[in-house]
Amino acid sequence: MDILLVALPSLAFAALVTTHVRLLFGLLSEPPRLRALWALFVPPLAPFWAYREKLKGWATAWAIALVTYALSLLLATAA
Repeated sequence: MDILLVALPSLAFAALVTTHVRLLFGLLSEPPRLRALWALFVPPLAPFWAYREKLKGWATAWAIALVTYALSLLLATAA
């Protein structure tokens, strides 16, 4: 159980960073490209704009990774 409490937040954070970078590249490929820069510094803008740009799968993956990370971090700190 201890290994799960250590591994899950790390893996969830890695998934969150990976999906965020993918969203940034997706936003960078479509005009206006300034949104990618904004999404880099204000991370919640990335899935919002990605959903509007038809990157719904990646935006959903970002949200799932965020919730998984938050819940696993909460569980790990409570244990």
